[in-house]
Amino acid sequence: MTANALINLILNCGSSSLKYKVFESGTENCLTSGIIERIGAPDAVITHNALNGNAVDRTSGEVKNHSAAISAVLARLLGKGGFKKRQIKTVGHRVVHGGKYSAPMVVDDEVKNYLKEVTFELAPLHNPFNFEGIVAAEKNLPGVPNVAVFDTAFHQTIPDFAYMYALPYRYYTKYLVRKYGFHGTSHQCVALRAAKMLKKPLSKTKLVTCHLGNGASLAAVRGGKCEDTSMGYTPLEGVMMGTRCGDVDPAAVLHIMMSEELSMHDMDTILNKQSGLLGVSGISNDLRDIIKAAEDGNERAALAFTMYCYRIKKYIGSYITLLNGADAIVFTAGVGENSPAVRAEVLKNLENIGIITDPVLNRAMVSGREGKISAASSPVKVFVIATDEELMISRLADKMT
Repeated sequence: MTANALINLILNCGSSSLKYKVFESGTENCLTSGIIERIGAPDAVITHNALNGNAVDRTSGEVKNHSAAISAVLARLLGKGGFKKRQIKTVGHRVVHGGKYSAPMVVDDEVKNYLKEVTFELAPLHNPFNFEGIVAAEKNLPGVPNVAVFDTAFHQTIPDFAYMYALPYRYYTKYLVRKYGFHGTSHQCVALRAAKMLKKPLSKTKLVTCHLGNGASLAAVRGGKCEDTSMGYTPLEGVMMGTRCGDVDPAAVLHIMMSEELSMHDMDTILNKQSGLLGVSGISNDLRDIIKAAEDGNERAALAFTMYCYRIKKYIGSYITLLNGADAIVFTAGVGENSPAVRAEVLKNLENIGIITDPVLNRAMVSGREGKISAASSPVKVFVIATDEELMISRLADKMT
């Protein structure tokens, strides 16, 4: 990279954390990255990977808010031997919920007003902190364009008969209650990579993408466009997850609330933070712990593992039907990329729909490796692909500025 090359600063703001990466504009070259954890606490931890990965700088101290966090990031990026402020072409932001937006947006007053007025209500646990990051970037880097890239945007191609709920229509018009879907940046990223691995134009592909982490979602992607996805109005719907219940009969929820006299807040906590793998196993939300406990004979852990894989399998089958066949199944994110046991169980006995796994390839695909795990004879290919949402945000931000 030349001394005057432009760069994209990519920010992913959580409630108490800030992840960042720097990419050379117009390329896929990641120059540095880092994370600030425990924002708002006196013992915040800053981990910064020096330029080109030469060293890791880890410090601790008070970081009062997101503005202070971004100031700390810039102090490292723009310090001695670092970048020049004039090199920053754009700041790209991960924003969980984009509401009506179906594409990235250069942030202006209209975008900020919409995010505050609409999406804070749709995603109160995420968007306010994403928004804080935008405001902090504007304050710290006046004049540098900010681009918001929305997790929900990729799913805006879903047809109305798929995104509508069978509720009175007035709740859609009055409260925008519909399926939105999430993890869209990840699904889009791996769909592009899968097309290259298939050696086919993206426009000619049919894919089922499986983003499996602590949160999990699947998407049916035809020609690079999403036709359906498992998450819904919130990230609670869909497959079973680390602490989220996934699909559940709403009547069961109402019965529990009435029987135990629970408030809406209490029930929301149970559904989002005490259910899923943790709720069923009683052990952990981490699949590594679940698998180990199941191997040691813990029946509830074994049940949780089987439920998790079974529900993913159901979605894969339904999405292959929806697409009238598939070129490939893609596994990505923490579990999808690193758990041969999950992939093997999910894909077991799917030969009737053209999916044949190579056990040796599957067992070998861990720790950042990428490639095919399906047998040579499998009509439907199966890939493990490392997702890179920050890279995808950088690509999209580049196109907007």
